[in-house]
Amino acid sequence: MTARDDILDLGQRIGQSIIGQDTMVERLLLGLLSNGHLLVEGLPGLAKTRAIKSLAKNLDSELSRVQFTPDLLPADITGSEIYFSEGGKGEFKFQHGPIFANLILADEINRAPAKVQSALLEAMEERQVTVGGKSYPLPPLFMVMATQNPIEQEGTYPLPEAQLDRFLMHVEVGYPDEASEVAIMRLNRDEENEAHGDSKPATQHKLNPQSVFDARKEIGSVTVSDPVEKYMVALVFATRYPDRYDKDLAKLLQVGVSPRGVIGLDKVSRSYAWLKGRDYVTPDDVKAIVNDVFRHRLILSYEAHASNTTPDKVIDRITELVAVS
Repeated sequence: MTARDDILDLGQRIGQSIIGQDTMVERLLLGLLSNGHLLVEGLPGLAKTRAIKSLAKNLDSELSRVQFTPDLLPADITGSEIYFSEGGKGEFKFQHGPIFANLILADEINRAPAKVQSALLEAMEERQVTVGGKSYPLPPLFMVMATQNPIEQEGTYPLPEAQLDRFLMHVEVGYPDEASEVAIMRLNRDEENEAHGDSKPATQHKLNPQSVFDARKEIGSVTVSDPVEKYMVALVFATRYPDRYDKDLAKLLQVGVSPRGVIGLDKVSRSYAWLKGRDYVTPDDVKAIVNDVFRHRLILSYEAHASNTTPDKVIDRITELVAVS
């Protein structure tokens, strides 16, 4: 099997336990292939936690789940130096925290204060943790998936823009349709019956992480033509200088997308094209993922909030105005 066959098979196996959330499963794969991190936002019970657990179940990797709470400390994530005494001699040794796993589930990340949230910044950007003046590298396969509830905001600490910008994509998860809801009910019933049964569960085949690294190499060779590159840059500049395109649009935007946005747009577009079986990126590939890449990088104006204008509405308007050169 090729690397693409392995990744598609991985997505299919995840999709068997995550019903009605095909977009989230696809975005999870895109984040893995693009070597980036995901911020997943949705109401409770929409399989956000189950999704990354299913990924870890089908990929030969270690998963760490950190429940973010107001009393969490940075050392609870990164680890800390502990004093050991043996034979009359003592020394400090670093005890690795949960951040040193391959897949990190930062559950309800906005429930912890900024000091704790900042413990993730170096790990997400530099792929290392510094404690006591010494840096410790993280595993080559490393991805953070953070979740947050869009409704319940009491007792939460909104993520600062600097941290939001470090997430490759902001994925919004909605309710499944009626047919999927029935399938979810049946799947849960079957899993409960299987858990109560006497038979041992079948050995789960796990994908070797090397297939992910091979896929990333192939994605690095995906071609992006000059017109598509200019189209990506034009989309970014439309968020920074919206008055060039539409005066009404300019009233809705306060701050546009950072340079990380165009880098993310390029990465995810190439991964998306590769998943679709092409070695080149089309404008439609860019349009398919631009909302997830831009959604958390826009700062809307007071007027936009007052009129209940969402980032998605602004991004949709920008894609209507910006043409492929």
